[in-house]
Amino acid sequence: MKTYDAIIIGSGQGGTPLAKKLAKAGWKTALIEKQYIGGTCVNVGCTPTKTMIASAKTIYTITQAHTLGVEAELKSVDIATILKRKSDVVDLFRDGSQKGVEETENLELLWGKAAFTGKNELQVMLNSGGSEIISAPRIIISAGAHAAIPKIPGIEDSGYLTSASLMELTEIPKHLLIIGAGYIALEFGQMYRRFGSQVTIVEQGERILVKEDEDVSHTVLEFLQQEGIRVICKSGVTKIDNQEDYLLVSLKDGQELPVSHLLVAAGRTPNTSDLNLEKAGVIVTKKGHIQVNEFLETSAEGIYAIGDIKGGPQFTHIAYNDYIILAQNLLANKQITTDRIVPYCMFTDPQLGRVGITETEAQNKGLNIKVACLPMSKVARAIEVGDQRGFMKAVVDADSGQILGAAIIAEDGGEIMSVLQMAMLGRIPHQQIRKMIFAHPLYSESLNNLFLTLEK
Repeated sequence: MKTYDAIIIGSGQGGTPLAKKLAKAGWKTALIEKQYIGGTCVNVGCTPTKTMIASAKTIYTITQAHTLGVEAELKSVDIATILKRKSDVVDLFRDGSQKGVEETENLELLWGKAAFTGKNELQVMLNSGGSEIISAPRIIISAGAHAAIPKIPGIEDSGYLTSASLMELTEIPKHLLIIGAGYIALEFGQMYRRFGSQVTIVEQGERILVKEDEDVSHTVLEFLQQEGIRVICKSGVTKIDNQEDYLLVSLKDGQELPVSHLLVAAGRTPNTSDLNLEKAGVIVTKKGHIQVNEFLETSAEGIYAIGDIKGGPQFTHIAYNDYIILAQNLLANKQITTDRIVPYCMFTDPQLGRVGITETEAQNKGLNIKVACLPMSKVARAIEVGDQRGFMKAVVDADSGQILGAAIIAEDGGEIMSVLQMAMLGRIPHQQIRKMIFAHPLYSESLNNLFLTLEK
């Protein structure tokens, strides 16, 4: 049996830097990966998606050029070239990450699938054949998650797509039906609508983006519908019939929709089922996520979990921050996950940049708040570039003036949100931002006017 100081399962955006950090600290470290270095983000998530969204944005820019006095014609959409560019970018990121791992001293990369055989022991089924038993006093699980597939009659025979497999499809769907109306669903819906697909989104809840405030949900719905996307809420798919050359999708409200392709974007399932966690004494939730405390420790001593597999906010930047916290905990002083500010961005066009709590959450907690809101039609930069969709919104503490949360729907909503995130981290009150000097005429300059609304 080969022994290490630490073993990391999964080479995503938390696992890879953690493995390198521990190895550079002198720990004999093993990193186990069953397929590609980089995890979901680099291979089938953020990197390929945002690369393809850039192509979709260019299409939209061409179709809207006449509003700026430029006559332009969209001749065609070359999906093969779009996919090749996406693959090239993925390869660039993946190869760079793998090279960094392979060049790190004290770090061994094992290609295979890991499962626990005991408290501190793993069996690795090697991709090259055979298996290997390894052990370590510290094992970090960073195995990620995959698309959840709902149990719907006929779905297994439908040839359904996930966000990963759709980005390998060499044709543009004639009619794409999407199950779910979360961040992934809306990004792909808008992207493929711009590529030329008819798009229908089906959501069983009351509205899209149910975790966001209603005004956010409504505004996003509005700009999606303006592009011709059909959104059906308070419904759901009950049956899928695979016809000779199309899919017939039945909904709860009685509608039957003939579509060419089906995208399932109804949540994510943690990759815990094949890890034999019970043999290590690791407790999971009813949904299969590994339970961790604020130090990212599991129920088993010496075993930790980071990233999507532990539940909570499932974002690349959270997995990376998990790495930072756990590395600090293993090598120096204790840090916790419960006091961090969580930002995220939905890369529709315009973007939705979000940080902190929503207005609804603040009200449910009984907080004494004020809400600042400014439509993008009142933002100089938005008027100048010709895109006034969206608004800026901030939730502030009525007593201290501290910013508690923000939602920015704008062309660069994520970048504007990040300014407010920095203010939250630095505990800069809204009154000070109101009087700050920003370079003119940036989007962020209108944060002056956003907080001016609280003085009226």
